[in-house]
Amino acid sequence: MKTPLPRQVEKVPPADTYALHRLGVSCGIAAGVWLGAAEAPTKLVNIGLSPFAVSLWMVAGVFTARWTFPTLLKGTSYVVRDLGEKKHLIVWALLAGALWAVANTLTVFAIRDVGLAIAFPLWNANSLFGLLWGRVLFRELQGASRGGIAKVALGAVAIVAAAILLGFSTVHGGSHSTSHAARGIAAAIGASALWGTMYVPYRKAYISGMNPLSFVTAFTFGEFGSVLALVWWLDGGAHSSAFHFAQFRSVLFWLFLGGFVWVIGDLFQQFTAKYIGIGRGIPLSNTNQLWGLAWGALVFGELAGTDLAHKLMVLGGSVIMILGALAISTAVAGEREHHSRNLAIERECDRYSLDYRAVIAAQAGNEFDPSERRRWWDYAIVAAAVAVFLWLGLQARVPEIAMNHVWLLVLVVILVVSLLYCGLRLRRQTGFS
Repeated sequence: MKTPLPRQVEKVPPADTYALHRLGVSCGIAAGVWLGAAEAPTKLVNIGLSPFAVSLWMVAGVFTARWTFPTLLKGTSYVVRDLGEKKHLIVWALLAGALWAVANTLTVFAIRDVGLAIAFPLWNANSLFGLLWGRVLFRELQGASRGGIAKVALGAVAIVAAAILLGFSTVHGGSHSTSHAARGIAAAIGASALWGTMYVPYRKAYISGMNPLSFVTAFTFGEFGSVLALVWWLDGGAHSSAFHFAQFRSVLFWLFLGGFVWVIGDLFQQFTAKYIGIGRGIPLSNTNQLWGLAWGALVFGELAGTDLAHKLMVLGGSVIMILGALAISTAVAGEREHHSRNLAIERECDRYSLDYRAVIAAQAGNEFDPSERRRWWDYAIVAAAVAVFLWLGLQARVPEIAMNHVWLLVLVVILVVSLLYCGLRLRRQTGFS
């Protein structure tokens, strides 16, 4: 069999390279802000709800919100066509959703046993898994400069050091018992491994030209189905408190809201992974650790009862992890690294008979079709989602948890500003492609 000649690998103009890098970095920061806020409602586990119930109803909010954003931004016709052109990626999206569901359930246990401010830094070690998979499977960092590789390596070491420091401070200085702290640490590290691996389907989808909005639409079925299965098998089946929601209907809105917030953060994270890769994108979005710490410490007062030494260890570990993530994210990909990425794209195109030039255009955010029209069912989907949130909101009551309302307002304002800024940049630069 005759071996086909290699394609002329596309070169990306430096101006476009830096523009996409800046866009990816902005989306990564916005992802951190929103993902950091998303876990705050899981504090409701302290009022007696099963961690499985919290996870299921939070994911129900995710499922509801997942359909609204692709519908609003692109329309269902676009999403269906995109999925139809890349059917082989649907199973990867379902797999990613399943991995996320198990990891998210583990985070609820971690928050219950060691607290939000401590659990966040530990599971954010998923950066290491993302770096590994990005390098091994997708040629990330291949051809990078020595300076770029050094930033990534030092950032990875900083993340590991921070995770060890935070784990030690939890066991020896926290308010939880040692046995519970160890269990919480194990749950957080397990979530880290699963979330780090979950980014493999992300990257595979985007180097094949799939739009992030299409990917998350299939992703949501995998996550919701997996959480439902976990509740059924591990939380008493039909007897699980998750299925007796009439007893805690007044707090369902807050869990749905947590899912809604998470969807926005994840969408920004998806665009980050697309434009700067998972090796850089995951650490950058993992600045959610800083925002998780802010919600836990400033709003919920999680560190109020700890001694100064313990607070300094938590703060020091958090700062080290953030610096490591930022070092990785500032390693801008050069021409040789883009060449390696395009070779990975070429491999995917050959494997699945995709149009190479169309995939390259999509990778740069140039596949937006301004002629897309919304159908009547698009508006019906959005209206149904809004109705669900309104119905739950009318029955909601503020949870009986001590909160600092001044810091709550400050963090909400930051959420809104980041959404508007990055949303407008995505629209103008890529049309949400």
